[in-house]
Amino acid sequence: MDFSGKVALVTGGGGGIGLATCLGFGRAGARVVVVDHDAALGQDAADQVKAAGGAAIFVRADVSKSAEVQAYVKAALDAYGRIDCFFNNAGIEGRVAPITEYDEEIWHAVIAVNLTGVFLGLKYVLPTMLKQGSGAVVNTASTAALFGAPGMAAYVAAKHGVAGITKVASSDVARYGVRVNAICPGPVETRMMRSLEAQRNPADPEAVHAANAAGMPTGRYSSAEEVANTVLYLCSELSANITGTQLVIDSGRSASGGAAIAPRRNV
Repeated sequence: MDFSGKVALVTGGGGGIGLATCLGFGRAGARVVVVDHDAALGQDAADQVKAAGGAAIFVRADVSKSAEVQAYVKAALDAYGRIDCFFNNAGIEGRVAPITEYDEEIWHAVIAVNLTGVFLGLKYVLPTMLKQGSGAVVNTASTAALFGAPGMAAYVAAKHGVAGITKVASSDVARYGVRVNAICPGPVETRMMRSLEAQRNPADPEAVHAANAAGMPTGRYSSAEEVANTVLYLCSELSANITGTQLVIDSGRSASGGAAIAPRRNV
C-alpha cells in the first residue's frame, strides 16, 4: 500500500488507533495531518511520524465544534493542497452506568464527539474530495454499532449512528469517485479499553481484560496496528470498489455470538 504523494487526515491522531494509523500512513509515504484535542499528544504524534521519516503537521481541534472542524480542513489544504484519505476517528468512551443513572452532560459530550464530530468531518472534508474527484473516508464505528453493551448507552447510540451515517454518505458521493466506509473494532489494546475495564471492575480491571480475551476465538484483543492496517487498506487502491460497508475487527467475537463487552461487575 503506497501512499506516496497522498495526504492523510486523521482525527483523534494523538493516541491509540489514531496514532498507529498516523504512523502507518507516514511509513507508507503519505503526508499526515494529525488532529487531536490534546495538544501535547497530537504534537508528539506528528513528531513521531517525522522521526520515522514521514511528513506531518499537527492541528489542535475539538471535532464537535463546526468552526474548529473547518479550521483543521483549512490547515490541511494550506499545508498540502488536498486531502486524499480521511480517518474520521476521534472518540471518547464516556461512563459506564445504567441508563437510569447516566449523567446527561456526559451523554451530550459523547454524542457530540462520537457522532456530531463524524458528521461535521464528513460535511467539511467531502467537498474537497468531491472537487478532486477522488478520496477515501473511513469512519470509526465499533462492535458497539452492532450490539448493545450494558451501561454504555451514549457510546452505543453514537456508534450505531456512525454506522448509519456511513451508509448515507457513501450513497451521496459514490458516483463522484469518493468512497466512505467504517471500521468496527472490538476490544483493542488502548487507553480507552483500560478505562472501560477499570470502570467495570475498579478493584480488578485485569479480570475484565482476561474475561474479554477469553471470550474471543483468537484469545486476545486486537492491536492498534492491526486496526490501522485495516484503515490503510480501506484508503488504498486495493479496496477501490468497496464503499458503504463496515469491516469488523473483533477477534472473531461477533461471528461466535459473543457480547460486545463483558458485563459490569459490582464490587
